[in-house]
Amino acid sequence: MKNVYQKIFPQVSRELKYWKQRASNIPNPELRTQALASIDDKKFHCQGGGVYSLLAGDKWQDAVQFIVAYQTISDYLDNLCDRSTSLDPEDFRMLHLSMEDALSPENDVKEYYQFRDERDDGDYLKDLVRTCQNVLCNIPNYILFQRQMIQLESLYSDLQVHKHVEHDERIPRLETWFQQHQNRWPMLSWYEFSACTGSTLGIFCMVSYGLSNQMTDELAKQIFDSYFPFLQGLHIMLDYFIDQEEDKEEGDLNFCNYYADEAELEKRLVYFVEQTNKHVQELPDRSFHEMVQHGLVGLYLADPKVKKMKQFEAIVKRLIKTSGRKSQFFHWNIRVYNRLAGRY
Repeated sequence: MKNVYQKIFPQVSRELKYWKQRASNIPNPELRTQALASIDDKKFHCQGGGVYSLLAGDKWQDAVQFIVAYQTISDYLDNLCDRSTSLDPEDFRMLHLSMEDALSPENDVKEYYQFRDERDDGDYLKDLVRTCQNVLCNIPNYILFQRQMIQLESLYSDLQVHKHVEHDERIPRLETWFQQHQNRWPMLSWYEFSACTGSTLGIFCMVSYGLSNQMTDELAKQIFDSYFPFLQGLHIMLDYFIDQEEDKEEGDLNFCNYYADEAELEKRLVYFVEQTNKHVQELPDRSFHEMVQHGLVGLYLADPKVKKMKQFEAIVKRLIKTSGRKSQFFHWNIRVYNRLAGRY
């Protein structure tokens, strides 16, 4: 944690400062608005992802550069699909091709805005893609784990397309999509599967190990199977859990709303905690991955939004208890930090 606060977070801030300056110079006002909003409102995504740079050894700065650029693409496109002017799945698919290209140094950048009216971003999105590609070019054996990275990205991009179309099309599209993958992950419902695809943590983990020259075929498979579905699913389900009231007010899709009742919601969240605990034991640097899991539970359940969720107090206590003493440590420390920062 000392390294996180003294090295990682300051480097994340430097990278974000650069991209915020680039975003402020985007010629098109709508694209500029969404790019700036994605950085201002979602900085903590880059901070959280930046923790993975600890796995990159002396290449930690390269890892931060990749993580910030890739997460900035993700957050920017989420804004363009969720808060902007289009509901066209073809547009969403083309925009998210940038995330595949960012993981494919052999690919040329493309005209990602070709299916929308707003197009002039001063090469902001292309340069984010190129930044990711340049980092990956410095990993000699990248080909060993590129396939697993692209698979995680493909699932992520499919989710972003299906969940941002016209409201009455969203659920049928997501259910049909899950049917294509149900045989491989039969323990999940369609809404849990959707949540599991919405995290970028597995990608950050693989890139950081790759930069430290530790990646092998076997490790790539281990990371994929350990992070997907359970750790990534826990990450996103916690995010949806604390956003239930906010999403209800704004009419946004929330995967926690599809459980039969609060008892089922609690049971399944506990299941994700337990399965995450089990699967990270198989990874090298086990204590690091345990820290991520404990940190996710502590961080999300210490959010000021949770204090207003009186009906879920029992679920919050059960999740923290199930996750373990380290989650309690993170939870109370973050609550104290939030209180001192005036967030409560």
